[in-house]
Amino acid sequence: MTALSGSDPGRDLVINGRRLGRYAVMAVVNRTPDSFYDRGATYGFRAALAAVDRAVAAGADIVDIGGVKAGPGDEVDVAEELRRVVDVVAAVRERHPHIVISVDTWRAEVGEAVVEAGADLLNDTWGGVDPRLAEVAAAHKVGLVCAHAGGLTPRTRPHRVGYADVVADVVAHVTAEAERAVALGVPPEGILIDPAHDFGKNTRHSLEITRRLGELVATGWPVLVAVSNKDFIGETLGQDVRRRGVGTVAVLGVSAWLGARVFRVHDAAAARRALAAVEELTAG
Repeated sequence: MTALSGSDPGRDLVINGRRLGRYAVMAVVNRTPDSFYDRGATYGFRAALAAVDRAVAAGADIVDIGGVKAGPGDEVDVAEELRRVVDVVAAVRERHPHIVISVDTWRAEVGEAVVEAGADLLNDTWGGVDPRLAEVAAAHKVGLVCAHAGGLTPRTRPHRVGYADVVADVVAHVTAEAERAVALGVPPEGILIDPAHDFGKNTRHSLEITRRLGELVATGWPVLVAVSNKDFIGETLGQDVRRRGVGTVAVLGVSAWLGARVFRVHDAAAARRALAAVEELTAG
């Protein structure tokens, strides 16, 4: 297994030449009218830019721009996804030249366009369903998130999904995707692995991944966790989506303690405070 010592807390992350520290906050900016969390609050062009400005001011290191809701909903074809994300990426690149810009997409055509507009990282949350996306990252020498979605078709929910060992399945898939990306020419220091809580998993699986996150960290690849306000937190605590903030911060703290490096969140300020606390508690 090819491994990168990116989980070493003393090692900075480098994505497309942009250096990040021990813990990096990735702020979600949904350019969608039907987001499960904000219900379209940042769908408009100006609203999306304002959300980026707020996230940067709150301490975000990365902004993750998405043009398609993860869950089921109205169809969004390639042309519509491009319309939603490319102009925002270009504007953010101009407004914030030093921020790392990520785009949440599984489509190679979108990846190509957003990289040309200034994106640094392609966040492939659906686990490599379009193998050409890694080829785009390699051709442009930008970063890539290698995630695990249990083989699901994008925008579908798991139904009676089962694994002999969910963590072993996640580790096998994401490390294989990372190794393939390196072989294609993606810079190793720009590769992140993501267990993708709730994607192709039920609540029990997502909790098991959280408890055993150290096994992903042990691969040597920097680990991204995307747990913000997710269903497994809501189901565990009996809270609807607007009341999952405390649970989210708790999972972020556990994940950081176990060695995760990048944290995809809706509330960048709260995440920054939580990670600062973990850093202080683990110092020395």
